Amino acid sequence: MSVLLIMIPAALFLAGIGIVAFILAVKSGQFDDLDTPALRAVFDDDDTIATQTSTADSNGDSTADSDQDIKDNA
Repeated sequence: MSVLLIMIPAALFLAGIGIVAFILAVKSGQFDDLDTPALRAVFDDDDTIATQTSTADSNGDSTADSDQDIKDNA
């Protein structure tokens, strides 16, 4: 029975910490956009590769040519 005198206040204290953490997360905007992170896995990364090759080509690197050859062979 004396264990309940320790466990009930400890449980209430931990529940209070959880509620405070949830309220702070909501106020900081943590849950504002739930759709975009799930859709990031679907987006194609070809746009970033094309941008990198165009900047490498303007710098005079030959890596842009090899990247284009790989895309043509695929």
